Parts: sequence; structure tokens; C-alpha cells
Amino acid sequence: MEHLTVTANGADFHLVRTGRGKPLLLLHGWPEFWLTWEPVMARLSDRFTLIAPDLRGFGDSDKPDGPYGPDGHAADMLALMDRLGIDRFGVVGHDVGGAVMQPLARQAPGRLTGLFFFDFVYPGIGARMAAPDRLNHIWYQSFHQMEMAPALVGASREICRLYIGHFLTGWAHRKNAFDDVLDAFADNFLKEGNLSGGFAHYRASHAGRVAMMKGEAPRLPPIGVPTCVRWAEHDPLFPYAWTDRLSETFSALDLKMFPDVGHFPHREDPDRAAAEIAAFFQRVGWS
Repeated sequence: MEHLTVTANGADFHLVRTGRGKPLLLLHGWPEFWLTWEPVMARLSDRFTLIAPDLRGFGDSDKPDGPYGPDGHAADMLALMDRLGIDRFGVVGHDVGGAVMQPLARQAPGRLTGLFFFDFVYPGIGARMAAPDRLNHIWYQSFHQMEMAPALVGASREICRLYIGHFLTGWAHRKNAFDDVLDAFADNFLKEGNLSGGFAHYRASHAGRVAMMKGEAPRLPPIGVPTCVRWAEHDPLFPYAWTDRLSETFSALDLKMFPDVGHFPHREDPDRAAAEIAAFFQRVGWS
């Protein structure tokens, strides 16, 4: 695997590149960085060129000066692919990465061969995210907007490891999915600016999520790029029932349940995750 630093859209981005074949851009979620994709990359490198960046604010990429949301990340990724000399590519994303893929597909649909999503936020979830029985699941989204949050979580390595591990273990169905990298994840988020950099997504996304919950989000035309969604059977954060309105956002949708996993299908069952990704891009002629 090749580690690169690429300057694009006014910032330096760290990325990892490996493999050969048609390019796929892999977009991580929170609390993650490029390393979350390593098992999938190892399984796809004989068929695709895999490009896994740290989004702005994460990992070893530059940090934003304030709130930084999906529109900014999408512009970053288009500029990054320009600098790499890649015109057309497929995109795979999860969680925050899935939020980024939606404006990415609206900004440059002609450059994308296909969109492959694991569990993520989209407008059709609506008020369900803030239902009374969900409040204990989304508390962190408010906490991450507080000025004191980075200092509290980063007060010590033990506290940071406990906090990040709470989500990586609690949201997973296969509880050992991150055991081998938990220390690496804790050390990553302890790097200067990485806690506030990751929290910047929640600060930037707050108004849009409130509008979504109130039913006031602007209605946008559906995304026409071929789309595959494999949504976890046991995601405690985003239940599978919330997939019922995906066709309102994606007009060319292939949706199926991903069995026996929680919020992180790509880490919990990388064999199946890689197979699903490869099969989709083969179906759309990008393999």
C-alpha cells in the first residue's frame, strides 16, 4: 500500500492507494479514517485501484478552521481526483462518507460510474432520527458540537480510547471487528486537531439534520447515478427499516439487507463486503 500526500482544494490530503484496475474512491465514516477500509482493500486490490483518503479533519489530512460538512468534503474529493489525474471513478462510502457521496453525485454525476453505500444518513430518514426511542442513540451528535468536547475526549489516551471504542464496539454486531486496530484508532484521534476535525462534520451538518427531522429539508431531484445500498441487518444506529424511502433519493437503486452485521459491514464481514462491491461494479461495467 502506497501512502501519499496530495494538495487539492487548498489543503493537503493523506491517502492510501493500492491495487490495479478501474479506480474506486473509498470514503470513511466517523469515528474512522482510511484504515477502516484496509480489509476490503486487501480483498479488492487484484481487481481495482483503491484510493482511501482521510477526509479533511481526519487522519493525516489537513484540518478545517471551523464547521466542515458534506458539500465541502465533496468538493475536496473532486479536486483530489483531479490532482490524481482520474476523470471517472466509482465511489464506496459509509456513514459520513455516505453523506459526502450525495452532494458528490449531484455536483459531478458524469464522473461517477456508480455509488456503493453502507449505512448512512439520507433525507428520507426524516423525523425518525429524533423519535423519543432514538434519543439515546444520537446524543453524541449534540455533544460533538460543544466547544469543550475535544478537550474532554482528548484529556488522556485512556479517555480517548474509551470514547472511540464505545462507538466502534457498541455500533458493531460482531463486537471484535475493531479489536486489532482499536489502539491505532485511539492514537489517530489523539493527533492534534483530529477530534475537533471529526466533530466539525456534526457542527456543519446540524442545521440540515434538524430541517430533515422537522420535515423542512429541501426536496431535491433524485440522483440518477447507478446506486447499490447494502444496509446492515443489526445496525443499532440506523435500523434497516429506515431504508424504505431510499428510492426517493436514488432513482437507480439496488437495495438489499447485509445480514449478520452492525453499523460497520466493511469491518465486520470484509469478505462479503468486498464481494458485494465487486459484483455491483461488475454489473455497471466498471471492472
